[in-house]
Amino acid sequence: MQKKEIKIAPSILAADWTNLGAEFKKIEDEGADWAHIDIMDGHFVPNIAFSPDMVKALRKVSNLVFDVHLMISEPMKYIKIFADAGADVITIHHEAMENPEEAIDYIHSLGKLAGVSVKPGTDVGLVMPYLEKVDLVLIMTVEPGFGGQSYIEEMNKKIAKAKQMIDSVGKDIYLEVDGGVTPDNILMPTQNGANVIVAGSAIFRAEDAGAVIKKMRETTK
Repeated sequence: MQKKEIKIAPSILAADWTNLGAEFKKIEDEGADWAHIDIMDGHFVPNIAFSPDMVKALRKVSNLVFDVHLMISEPMKYIKIFADAGADVITIHHEAMENPEEAIDYIHSLGKLAGVSVKPGTDVGLVMPYLEKVDLVLIMTVEPGFGGQSYIEEMNKKIAKAKQMIDSVGKDIYLEVDGGVTPDNILMPTQNGANVIVAGSAIFRAEDAGAVIKKMRETTK
């Protein structure tokens, strides 16, 4: 997987859950690179979404990279379950663990890429000790838990800081952003260094998802 080109990762939280197989086919046919799958437990965030069985079922109908974002309180209990279900990238939250390095090592032992995410109120500098191992850093640009929120522009500074940190270790790490990104504001995260863009409502609730994905890609060239 090339890390320098912008990756578009539609978030299925905003998809039509009554027809997820078709929704996955749509975004794959229309040029998406990854599928971003939020796993929520109703505890770490105030919402519940997507089970391992659902991920396993969707794996059968899609060749996209499955970018599984564990927004849950006890990620170590579920990492292998989601790895076995078909995840390619597994991201845990820094705030959910005392020792994220333990999860990173475990994810790698299962042959998957490992990511660490931070909420808007968490200093991304806390991720610095793990950069030598991690494959992805995810900056939340909305409060996690619900789709359809507006992009928090103050997060641009955090994205830029994360990019500087990544450059300082000289490792090719994905810098992902999630929350409120649209074709109209996509340059804010990408010009600050983000190279994986999660977008939910902007893609799945558009009349022409392909046109949105195309515009996002063209805007960032």
